[in-house]
Amino acid sequence: MLFTFEVRTEGKFQVVDVTRSVQEAVWKSDVAHGIAVVLTPHTTTGLMINEYEPGLVGDIEAKMEELVPMGAGYAHDRIDSNAHSHIRATLFLNPEVVIPVDQGELQLGTWQRVLLVELDGPRRRRVQVMVCPCPAYPEEGR
Repeated sequence: MLFTFEVRTEGKFQVVDVTRSVQEAVWKSDVAHGIAVVLTPHTTTGLMINEYEPGLVGDIEAKMEELVPMGAGYAHDRIDSNAHSHIRATLFLNPEVVIPVDQGELQLGTWQRVLLVELDGPRRRRVQVMVCPCPAYPEEGR
């Protein structure tokens, strides 16, 4: 079952915690055991699973800027001046993450959150969540 929600970003670079919205999609699906595939269908956003802490977010932004600076003479900038956003998405992020679901709950670590990373905002972004059940398996022999 596919669920879609929208995220409105406010900055050129922004990290948005979307964990709650992903978990709500899992609850709506009524899937007890399976996987949640989370996708951002945009070429200048990405997803990551990590801690959502302001210092870490700032460190990630600073490292991206250091390694892939804006306006460094990229060929794609002749079209719309956002080559750095595309390159950052390609090198540092994924358009999707896959998360196990057990007893209707995302199986994330203590500090892990599902994070949408905006690299070319502000914009309206979509996030899609496909929740897929796994077949029942016998408890014996594990």
